[in-house]
Amino acid sequence: MPMKIVILEDDKNRVEAMRNRLEERFYQFDHVFFDSASEMNKYLENFMHEIIAISLDHDLELKSDEFGNTHDPGTGREVAEYLAKCSPACTVVIHSTNYFGSIGMESVLQEAGWQTCRVTPFGDLEWIHDAWFPAIRRAIVHR
Repeated sequence: MPMKIVILEDDKNRVEAMRNRLEERFYQFDHVFFDSASEMNKYLENFMHEIIAISLDHDLELKSDEFGNTHDPGTGREVAEYLAKCSPACTVVIHSTNYFGSIGMESVLQEAGWQTCRVTPFGDLEWIHDAWFPAIRRAIVHR
């Protein structure tokens, strides 16, 4: 059963760039993406023992269904608070332009004993190759 890299990210272009980079270098792991905090928390509940790295965005855009109804997918902070109730299992990479949200997520995780790393997105997508992917690599290597 392959280990998993689990990512909370709602921007389709970021997801595609992250997925491409992971498939290129970490093809031996499953890459599981979520755009909803509650959906990710449900997944973590069942698969925490198979996860080698986690990456969390803070701000998630409202989701719309085919009828135009919107619902709030939550934030990365909700996932961080869920993780804080669990035994630390891997490094959590926090990737967000929301400085205060990132600090809050990092604090709650570190207080619970989790290893963290923060990456601040810059430019368009080059930060995924230049900063995020090296952070994921370090998380896997230092597990």
